[in-house]
Amino acid sequence: MSDSKAANSSAADQQRSKSKQNAQITIGALAVMNIVAVVSLRGLPSEAEYGLSSIFYYVLAAVVFLIPVSIVAAELATGWPETGGVFRWVGEAFGPRWAFLAMFMLFIEVTIWFPTVLTFGAVSLAYTGDNQNLDAQLAGNKLFVLAVVLVVYWLATFIAFRGAKAFSRVSQWGGIIGTIIPAVILIVLGFAYFFAGNTPQIQMGWGELIPDFGNFSNVVLAASIFLFYAGMEMNAIHVKEVKNPTRDYPIAVLTAAAGTVIIFVLGTLAIAFVVPQADINLTQSLLTSYNDMFEWAGIGWAGPIVAFMLLIGVLAGVVTWVAGPSTGMLAVAKAGYLPRFWQHTNKNGMGTHILFFQAFMVTGLGLTYVVLPSVQAAYQILSQLTVILYLIMYMLMFAAAIYLRYSQPNRPRPYRVPGGDVGMWIIGGVGFLGSLMAFAFSFIPPDQISVGSPEVYVGILVGGAAVMVILPFVIYAFRKPHWRDGSSAFVPFTWQIEHTHPGTVTESSISTQQLTREAEASGSPMTFSHADGGGHGRTAGGSTAV
Repeated sequence: MSDSKAANSSAADQQRSKSKQNAQITIGALAVMNIVAVVSLRGLPSEAEYGLSSIFYYVLAAVVFLIPVSIVAAELATGWPETGGVFRWVGEAFGPRWAFLAMFMLFIEVTIWFPTVLTFGAVSLAYTGDNQNLDAQLAGNKLFVLAVVLVVYWLATFIAFRGAKAFSRVSQWGGIIGTIIPAVILIVLGFAYFFAGNTPQIQMGWGELIPDFGNFSNVVLAASIFLFYAGMEMNAIHVKEVKNPTRDYPIAVLTAAAGTVIIFVLGTLAIAFVVPQADINLTQSLLTSYNDMFEWAGIGWAGPIVAFMLLIGVLAGVVTWVAGPSTGMLAVAKAGYLPRFWQHTNKNGMGTHILFFQAFMVTGLGLTYVVLPSVQAAYQILSQLTVILYLIMYMLMFAAAIYLRYSQPNRPRPYRVPGGDVGMWIIGGVGFLGSLMAFAFSFIPPDQISVGSPEVYVGILVGGAAVMVILPFVIYAFRKPHWRDGSSAFVPFTWQIEHTHPGTVTESSISTQQLTREAEASGSPMTFSHADGGGHGRTAGGSTAV
């Protein structure tokens, strides 16, 4: 998950309402936008464990996940472009109950992700010193890591109270300074080290490209690659701004996918060339790789500089992500899915109670670092739980895309997945099965990392995932009509405006935008009902609400 992904999502929301009708995005520009939205360097050490076979995993994940996500999201974003993203897409197919689950998975996944990305930030901070031995000891100190996670996150929370505009520019520059430039440095130095004749720390040869499938545990850490590719759907809305969506968008997506895979593969191999597999540490190896490369190149003084750059990238991404998903959850809350307590906002329109709740959750998860046997074990558990929850959302998205081809077959879609219904089944089905495969593998303890008791490891993942899935269903079951904020401008689902039910087959060929305009013109647009499709009430005074 890119640390700059939320910045792209936030910027896209603002541009959609302000952009001119003749705005165009070139193939190259869209490809670059997608690369920046996805690429992050934090997870490269975990895949360096596999040496040359990591190439296989990267390519596999791109084929069965990255490309399907990009193409399927483009059809959903153009067919149902109103505010809501995955909440709207899943709700159009299966109703608001499952839509709320998808949105909740995104919000909780991001909340659990914060301690992992901030752990990387803490390690980067530790390596800004002059003594590498002391830096390594500090990076492995659980109390230091916990302190950095909590201090930085709470600081980011209070910054978020000022509104997204207060730090949007910082986030954009943070992606360049903290991700793109360090990635170029890593790849150039790593391959310079290799081509200079130094012995690589991994086995070389064509046979090494194929993983050892006899060792089932090898695929466990590889499942985390799917989360590396998460976020491509954020830029799907821009498909409407491409000159020729049917031709240009797939080219841009495939170009971005190839560029993303190349960066990940070369960056991973750069680490694998320099750091012995036995010494790879999920939270420290990226920094030690830079230090080893700089020492070899005779510029050891550059290590703290790159560590500080990586820290800037982490902080910028976290500050943006604190506000992003919480704002989406606030919109859903005001639509009637969370009690009024959670809808409280400050003068900047930020959901203060939601932000505080998120901060308290991050604090609790951060304490995991004190309980588990090592920082690395805590990092792995939280990372895997993040993958599990995010993949649930993606499986719902793929299923919704396939189902909508049958429940709303004639709904205008400026971009359609190539190949008709068969193409959707192939691409959407591959994406769903790939997500399901990674979901299953995420519960298996990896042999490469000491996670304490395997039973405790699996128990934490199963228990955590079960609680997070059940909770939104419980909240939905107890929702009340008075939870809805009458001022909410959340547009109803098309099946509600058309007086049908979610999943009911409709031959309507009216676009969602036109349906919304007609409903508003009538003076009494439809509201979301408090049953999954029954009892379509109307708002008082003609205000659109959920």
